[in-house]
Amino acid sequence: MPAPPTHPVDVLLLLTDADQVLLALRDGTGYADGQWNLPSGKLEPDEDAISAVIREAREEIGLRLSPDELRLAATVHHRNSAGHARIGLVFAVPHDPGRHGLPFNAEPHKCAKIEWFPTALLPSNTYPYTTACVQAFSEGRPFALDGW
Repeated sequence: MPAPPTHPVDVLLLLTDADQVLLALRDGTGYADGQWNLPSGKLEPDEDAISAVIREAREEIGLRLSPDELRLAATVHHRNSAGHARIGLVFAVPHDPGRHGLPFNAEPHKCAKIEWFPTALLPSNTYPYTTACVQAFSEGRPFALDGW
């Protein structure tokens, strides 16, 4: 009998500024290097999704977010080219520099740079999972499948 499915849970931050979204160019991790990605990460043991996205925002782009401003914008069930599946909880936050601070590349050992892009015009080398998350948010779809 096959083993029951295992779907890691990711949290992804969709930080917006008008019609733009902040992306990070992965570098030196062995995973999706050279591709643009939303600030994101996996849930750690005994960590809730809200705490995780706040932690990831601080670790990756140096922002201070509060739980009451996070809005679940979409859930994406993603399957990569190797057939591994995961669940992504996409939280949207409009950037407020006075409250959050200015984003910066807080993990230069994992990220070459961060940059703002129009949500409707993502770079061609955006990781497909990120593209699916941004599209679901832009289209107001609360759930999306990607890679199935």
